[in-house]
Amino acid sequence: MNIHHIGYLVKKIERAKQSFLKLGYALEQDVVYDDYRKVDICFLTKDGYRVELVSPKSEDSVVAHLIKQYRNAPYHLCYETEHFDEEKIELEANGFTCMGEPCPAPALGGRRVVFLMSPAIGIIELYEA
Repeated sequence: MNIHHIGYLVKKIERAKQSFLKLGYALEQDVVYDDYRKVDICFLTKDGYRVELVSPKSEDSVVAHLIKQYRNAPYHLCYETEHFDEEKIELEANGFTCMGEPCPAPALGGRRVVFLMSPAIGIIELYEA
């Protein structure tokens, strides 16, 4: 598994995007709406790092409760893997809890993702390469 991106929760995606651009980030992918998770997503890169801005679009978004608690902040690491199903099973066997079923991610070309929680480190995302 390799780190694909850092998920950054933001209230206002356009405002956050402009701030990251001022820090020298380059826009990798402009805002895409994910109707399954009810979030807007945008990818930016700098110095080999990829940041995913995630902003809830409704009160029933999967991250709506997190934005109230954490405001604007990093909240997950995404790991890319060519062995998605096997890695998911291994992570679960090692104490990670799935936060839902794997499903396509519009901002990642429709490839499958799944979010998992570890009491020791928080949320990670597994991304099918």
